[in-house]
Amino acid sequence: MHQDIKEILYTQSDIASRVEELGKRITADYKDCIDSGERLVAVCLLRGAALFMADIVRHIELPIEFDFMVVSSYGDSATSSGTIRIQKDLSCDIEGANVLIIEDVIDSGFTLSYLCKNLLSRNPSSIAIASLLRKDVEGQADVDCKYVGFECPNEFIVGYGLDFAQRYRNLPYIGTLKPEVYTNE
Repeated sequence: MHQDIKEILYTQSDIASRVEELGKRITADYKDCIDSGERLVAVCLLRGAALFMADIVRHIELPIEFDFMVVSSYGDSATSSGTIRIQKDLSCDIEGANVLIIEDVIDSGFTLSYLCKNLLSRNPSSIAIASLLRKDVEGQADVDCKYVGFECPNEFIVGYGLDFAQRYRNLPYIGTLKPEVYTNE
């Protein structure tokens, strides 16, 4: 796997440090809401955000509920299909809750834009997004991401939950994939 990586962008240590910082910010931002009896629901977008979710929630020092969604526009391709599908919906009712969407990477932003509209129709108290990465993509949808781990180049990235055709998710760092790996598929 490591031989397929062109460059490491964020080391395991970089990621751990930044995730801890984000968790502390989220704790500070939601403390008053929780103290007043409101719910905080972290919604992990599977599968890419699973590792980020597992790590960040351990740094949120508040009562927090977990739920999971699978929303896809990629399949096993290197590029988005443009069709957004909810493959697994929430299990809990989010009406009146503060929803924190946990995302791995904001690419075009269209999936998150669609998802926010969908979740807003369920009457949560608030919706915020925590994304580990935000790519520098021309024409990116206007998505208000309150918590961003790293701004990254518009390259094919893998590791720490991010994949190409379900591979490389278990790399402890985030790196760019060599073009010959994904162009020969």
